[in-house]
Amino acid sequence: MIQNNNRMLKISLITVTYNSERTLRDTFESVLAQSYSKLEYIVIDGNSTDNTLDIIKEYEPLFRGNMKWISEKDEGIYHAMNKGIKLASGYIVGILNSDDIFFDKTVLTNIANAFRDKNIDAVYANLEFVKANDLNTVIRTWKGCQYPLCGFKYGWHPAHPTFFVKKIIYDKYGDFDTSFNISADFELMLRFIQKYQISTYYLDKTIVKMRMGGESTSSLSKIIEGNKNVLRAFKKNKIPVSIFYPIYRLAPKVYNIIKGKLKLI
Repeated sequence: MIQNNNRMLKISLITVTYNSERTLRDTFESVLAQSYSKLEYIVIDGNSTDNTLDIIKEYEPLFRGNMKWISEKDEGIYHAMNKGIKLASGYIVGILNSDDIFFDKTVLTNIANAFRDKNIDAVYANLEFVKANDLNTVIRTWKGCQYPLCGFKYGWHPAHPTFFVKKIIYDKYGDFDTSFNISADFELMLRFIQKYQISTYYLDKTIVKMRMGGESTSSLSKIIEGNKNVLRAFKKNKIPVSIFYPIYRLAPKVYNIIKGKLKLI
């Protein structure tokens, strides 16, 4: 049911695109299907050379004035996300990748209700990894846990595509550190949650379907590179971590490689 009252919190949702013609329609359709109406949708395109811009222009009128977009060369995905955050005017900011979709039409309603009812700084939830060419085939589920029962030092962190944060937190503690070519999302969540101790709420619902094969999950070499960046994130934020941390973090991903679900290179 669409909520329509003065207590509705404006959500700024950011999608970063670059040559995303194969998947972008699915992403847009899942946003259009949302039952929550107080939405600002920001699309940041990196000067795509395929039909991505045509798709953006095709869908723009369907958002009835609630979509704004830019297309220009950027310095990578995290730089583009930072552009979106700077443009955001909502109380809450979330990011939906251009090859991901929302699980169902109630996602943004459930997110907004959590912020309103729990009086917290950030919300995160569960995520399904699905086959790139079949969104109904689930490969594995990323199950969350309420921090600090779960903790970064044990190899856990929220699934970033499910991470919604008050805009004021970005204003106060900064946006993505673009010196991290992989795992800047981890560094940001580590900084917000563990270093600055923002208040969080774990919403025990699946809210995003994420296609396998993204930059940080596509191969063992990318996973190893990601782990190096993660250790650097702990060091940057002056947070001690066990020498066994890479083992905690790598174990479930290596299991997927053994099962034939990831590439080695």
